[in-house]
Amino acid sequence: MTEQPTFERPQAGVDPADDRGALLRTSTPSNPHSADTPSHTPGAGALPAQARAGETPPSGSGTTTPTPGAATPGTTTSSGMDHDSAGPGGPEHSQPAATEPDTHRPRPVPEGIPLQPRSESTDVSDGQERRTGQILPPGRPTPMRRDGDRLRFVGAATRRIARGLDLDEIVMGLCRATVPTFSDAILVYLRDPLPVGDERPVGPLVLRLRRTDRIPQERDLEDGILPVPVPDPSELGAFGTELCEVQPGSALAEVLRGVRPVFTDTPAARAALPELLGDGDEFAVPTGQRAILAPLRGRRRVIGAALFLRRPDRIPFDPDDLLVAAQLATHSALGIDKAVLYGREAYIADELQRTMLPETLPRPTGVRLASRYLPAAETARVGGDWYDAIPLPGSRVALVVGDVMGHSMTSAAIMGQLRTTAQTLAGLDLPPQEVLHHLDEQAQRLGTDRMATCLYAVYDPVSHRITIANAGHPPPVLLHLGGRAEVLRVPPGAPIGVGGVDFEAVELDAPAGATLLLYTDGLVESRLRDVWTGIEQLREKLAATAQLTGPDHPPPLEALCDEVLDMLGPGDRDDDIALLAARFDGIAPSDVAYWYLEPEEMAPGRARRLARRALSRWDMEELSDSVELLVSEVVTNAVRYATRPITLRLLRTDVLRCEVGDDVPQLPRLRQARATDEGGRGLYLVNRLARRWGATRLSTGKVVWFELNRS
Repeated sequence: MTEQPTFERPQAGVDPADDRGALLRTSTPSNPHSADTPSHTPGAGALPAQARAGETPPSGSGTTTPTPGAATPGTTTSSGMDHDSAGPGGPEHSQPAATEPDTHRPRPVPEGIPLQPRSESTDVSDGQERRTGQILPPGRPTPMRRDGDRLRFVGAATRRIARGLDLDEIVMGLCRATVPTFSDAILVYLRDPLPVGDERPVGPLVLRLRRTDRIPQERDLEDGILPVPVPDPSELGAFGTELCEVQPGSALAEVLRGVRPVFTDTPAARAALPELLGDGDEFAVPTGQRAILAPLRGRRRVIGAALFLRRPDRIPFDPDDLLVAAQLATHSALGIDKAVLYGREAYIADELQRTMLPETLPRPTGVRLASRYLPAAETARVGGDWYDAIPLPGSRVALVVGDVMGHSMTSAAIMGQLRTTAQTLAGLDLPPQEVLHHLDEQAQRLGTDRMATCLYAVYDPVSHRITIANAGHPPPVLLHLGGRAEVLRVPPGAPIGVGGVDFEAVELDAPAGATLLLYTDGLVESRLRDVWTGIEQLREKLAATAQLTGPDHPPPLEALCDEVLDMLGPGDRDDDIALLAARFDGIAPSDVAYWYLEPEEMAPGRARRLARRALSRWDMEELSDSVELLVSEVVTNAVRYATRPITLRLLRTDVLRCEVGDDVPQLPRLRQARATDEGGRGLYLVNRLARRWGATRLSTGKVVWFELNRS
């Protein structure tokens, strides 16, 4: 960064050619009777032409170049400073002199931090610091001696710290901004664990060394600078314990309670160092004002501490540097507080989204499932998109995908309520259009502006048919086994929450080997394309993917989902995405046995004979005894209450499934029969012998089912 000249009216007692310009504006007493005072010619009050370090100023600038090695009162150096004003009686914050051109590579400084200019005055030779007389090696970072330099440094450092969003970025920003411009090394300690918001921490105060940073030894050697040896441990920042428990009433606790940064040569800070760094490591801290201990205080309490260190071969800190350290510590602590709050909110959002979506998909008979969910962005972790797969009676499965407007906590909460409502309605075995109608009523009860789109489909693996109802959602895409992809023609319907509308369902073929893809609009719509263009690109992507595996082999579901998401470009992520893929395997007709039984006393015996014949046809005679016993018990219970014909169905898949349906909606309950009871043991036998069993209420009654493992 190059400092531009400022054109201001000269103040009394200030040389207009002073390179400090408006940064200091400190009046220097002048002796009107001094014979060395140069006379000003017309135009001498103008700003001189600027010259870079090591260059000769252009002629006509009003600046004379002294002979190397000599300086006479009243002459002006190439930096534009009068030797009388830069001499021993000049301002204290003058820069050290340099007697020869600087030929080493310049040390990089953090982004946005101005390089510190060097004075070309020659009244102090051999690179000695004016106040202390200490020799400065060439290339070593020069301390800030101007108020303007400090302000620019603090501004650049705080901007760098403020750019961080999480804890590690903020701590790293503090370290990179201070090393090497402000200090040669830094140690940052943070409370473990960090309190969140208004939480009151419990337990002792424990500080953990979060990060250290220092000037690398290799950089010093590259610059041609030999490091000054110090006692072991010789490297700054290479010491300090990882954990430090602050005892109540200790010296470290008092320093942290004081909040303000202190030099470590003070008695209180010197007594606190062994507790912070560990016994013995405090001797590695440079003596004098070369270390600053700055507590990090957040909004309500101290959350850590920062230790700034300078090597013995560098100019010590001065009292004004305590103000710089205080500013850095304050901005860092407030940033860490916000980062912890942001991390907690992100954790809550992740947990909310995770619990709103199904943790695992079911494995219903005759269909395979895969899913994906992508949030809109890292800063918007929650959204209103959801998907679900709900097993239904008769080996059917309900496939649901929906999208609530927005991607916020409110949208996620509404999505969770609608998803729960859909699961409840699915358990009642309502038709798809009725499910959407009840969802519409529920959305209106939640509020007048609760809008959502939803697609609800029911797949029957026995009949190889699928029934679909749509509420303003993008249409599904069906990928056939031969590689042909088609967009299903489903009545669009109105979104959920509009109210007063009717929904229509369509029944379509679902051939074995086909793949149905349900998705939300975030997959096909963005600022770069409209919905129908995205749907056509999705269809082409599915067809191209199917060609890779051949006409007789459908692509794997997981790989297919990944290929679909790969169609998204860098600028296509405007909304969150929910994706649900279903591969229809179906159940062959030869694996299904179905009968109607009249509700009469002979029904249990007939059911046993029909089951025995089916098992013999399937070469499963070893299950005959168990199946006949359980079928007899369930059918007997149905005959006692049913008024219409009873259905009996056997399904042969990876397990043997038996389903008995009747027109009575009351579900049977398992109970413990007493010794004197004549009945009540049928479900007890089913529970003991079956692999699984259950009862589901239908719109026309109920179904009691059980499964047995195939031997």
